[in-house]
Amino acid sequence: MYNIGIDLGGTNIAAGLVDENHRIIRKETCDTKADRHADEIVKDMAALCEKLCEDEGIAVSEIGTVGIATPGTANRDTGVVIYANNLPFRDYPISEKLSALFPVNNVMIANDADAAALGEAVAGAGKGEKDFIMITLGTGVGGGIIIENKLYSGFNFAGGELGHMVIVHGGRPCTCGRKGCWEAYSSATGLINMTKEKMLECRDSAMWTEVGGDIEKVNGRTSFDCMRKGDAAAKEVVDMYLEYLATGTANIINIFQPSVLAFGGGISNERENLLTPLRALIDRETYGSNNENKTQLKIAELRNDAGIIGAAALTK
Repeated sequence: MYNIGIDLGGTNIAAGLVDENHRIIRKETCDTKADRHADEIVKDMAALCEKLCEDEGIAVSEIGTVGIATPGTANRDTGVVIYANNLPFRDYPISEKLSALFPVNNVMIANDADAAALGEAVAGAGKGEKDFIMITLGTGVGGGIIIENKLYSGFNFAGGELGHMVIVHGGRPCTCGRKGCWEAYSSATGLINMTKEKMLECRDSAMWTEVGGDIEKVNGRTSFDCMRKGDAAAKEVVDMYLEYLATGTANIINIFQPSVLAFGGGISNERENLLTPLRALIDRETYGSNNENKTQLKIAELRNDAGIIGAAALTK
């Protein structure tokens, strides 16, 4: 028996045929074209499922579950996407719509960050762990929580928005409307904003040379790359960023005490340049840090496949 996982994004739709060992056998993608009606997007999702089966010579009856990882709030009980910011889904019965076009008995849905966390839990950095948390450091800060091998998302499926806890009262504005959210400081966007501010303070910083004098070319690597070249201003940015990241991470560890916490997203590409200093900072801030049994910090392993594998692993 096979499952299909669909990672529905604002730009691309990726679908994968996944075996019982959580391995992707084949993957297909297409453009989302998010300005279309929701029904048209679902038709493309169904077409991807059909192509996966045809290309592998598999009958639809051999597909146990189709799982959809979607942005926004996804009611896993009803299969309804309650709201997705960048897609035309408002109280949209996506499970029912897809199963009408691609007739399988089970079409499951989950928030995309939750699905990515589940993927890492079953086949990546959290494999074999009952309690696992994934943090995604991208444009925003996403999170997924696994407790006793099950996704946790609250009674209304809107839980796990870890990036929107406030770590600086009255701090930087966040896209959610609050001020001082962890996301405003620890996302790639937050790091870029801090980098630009430091560059304007330090006109002789190597970061200006790194971006060819164009501050709009700053990205999440700029400060880390220049820090490694010995630039003092860049080191100040990285140190400040790590302090904020450690504060939020320590809060999460203090609340959940997962056996493993993994970081994904673009900034996680720094790997040990990120984790080594972060471990020291977190040890300073976590309750019971002298305990031998401490949360392990890891880098997520599945990269862009996490959502597909997690979606395919969804169950009732």
